[in-house]
Amino acid sequence: MSKIEVDKIDPQSGTALEIGTSGDTVTVPSGVGLTLTDSTLLLPTTITSTTEVKTNKISPATGVAFALGDSGDTFTVPSGATFENLGTATGFAAISWQTIVTASTLTAVAGNGYWIDTTSNTCTITLPASASNGDEIMFVDYARNWETNKIIIDSNGLNYQGDDDSFDVEYSTQGQSVNIVYSGATNGWIPTLDKAVTDAPTKTNSEGIFCFGYTAAGYTGVTNLVSNVGVVATDTSAVGTAKELAGACGYGNDKGIVGYGIDGTYTAVTNLVSNSGVVASDVTGVGTARYGLAATEYGGDKGIFGYGYTGSNVSISNLVNNSGVVATDTTGVGTARRYIAACEYGYDKGIFGYGTTGSVVSMTNLVSNAGVISTDVTGVGTSRSGTGATEYGGNKGIFGFGSTGSNVSMTNLVSNAGVVATDVTGVGTARNNTSACEYGNDKGIFGFGYASSYTGVTNLVSNVGVVATDVTAVGTDRSGVAACSFN
Repeated sequence: MSKIEVDKIDPQSGTALEIGTSGDTVTVPSGVGLTLTDSTLLLPTTITSTTEVKTNKISPATGVAFALGDSGDTFTVPSGATFENLGTATGFAAISWQTIVTASTLTAVAGNGYWIDTTSNTCTITLPASASNGDEIMFVDYARNWETNKIIIDSNGLNYQGDDDSFDVEYSTQGQSVNIVYSGATNGWIPTLDKAVTDAPTKTNSEGIFCFGYTAAGYTGVTNLVSNVGVVATDTSAVGTAKELAGACGYGNDKGIVGYGIDGTYTAVTNLVSNSGVVASDVTGVGTARYGLAATEYGGDKGIFGYGYTGSNVSISNLVNNSGVVATDTTGVGTARRYIAACEYGYDKGIFGYGTTGSVVSMTNLVSNAGVISTDVTGVGTSRSGTGATEYGGNKGIFGFGSTGSNVSMTNLVSNAGVVATDVTGVGTARNNTSACEYGNDKGIFGFGYASSYTGVTNLVSNVGVVATDVTAVGTDRSGVAACSFN
């Protein structure tokens, strides 16, 4: 074999240089480098290598697309290596998430994921009429409302978990996600994921406020802030029309609203409370003027006023949106009554309880996370009116104090599923027309009321629902106070 040593080869004519003839093999020996500087190397259609090819970039020779391998080939990304997509990936086996579905019907497509919002209605979902093994679809409870308005799946002629499409397929769990994969004709669609996110993120509040009331001198508009460690501040001068027996609740995650009551006449006026505890001036009333009602937060950032007295007991309610705007009356559900209490439970639901119809009662009414009040639940615990109620522990509630005809101090805990427990022996001064609110994110406080006279004593509630002994009154003694948390 002969050898030519040269520092440079240039074409004899033109600008192209050819090495070898068709069929020849040109070998670059091991240990020898081939360097291109600001040039392009045109390679044959097929390059065969059983070892390794290294490059920083591969671009198509013509056009804008190139193929890796042939049908049936497998490309392996080794352990420790990263495959990074900086553009748009198509054709991969991944869920393509669609925009939020609020309609009452949906025709699903394999490979898609759907956020299903059933706030206003149920949703019937029709699956594809034909499917291939491995086809996948995912449904998620977008607004955590499937418990109120379920989804219904029509398998459209195909089997679902081995059953034909004459069977009803329904999902009705709050916060649920369902991932279904087609397995073939025998068992059809099979859920590979059927799970509820039970603990939705929620914002609890760290401070509280007692508002308005009735003193020995008459109606008052003074307020008292509650710190994040449960310390009640001295009176803040009144803002808004003095009144008593109003309701109050949180809204917008960090603010509050006080509404309705009696100021010499029945009123529907409301006053917003900022996230720093500042009470705003009167907002013209919406809905039926009444007093002796209660209010609770629901849905994480909204509120609801319910029940009360207009000259007769009522069960109407008024929703509060997350901007603090009160809606017109919603037709009553449950037993009409007054001097009722309410609090949040389960992170995003509420409960109204106790009161008087003319006789003291103990039934309760649950509020869904969409603000829908349920029919009466048989009472548990001692019937009484003029109780207070607050959330504690982040997702539970407590009713406390009141009057059976005589003042009492027993309490009743509410589980995170809205189940009321039997009486817990009272701690602190027995009184009625008291109020309560959350503080410190997971604790509560009962305050004010009427014992043998107007009082300003308070009782802290721990994050496990234990009521403490009396704390000496701070602020003006009064009853018929409203309370809510903020910040």
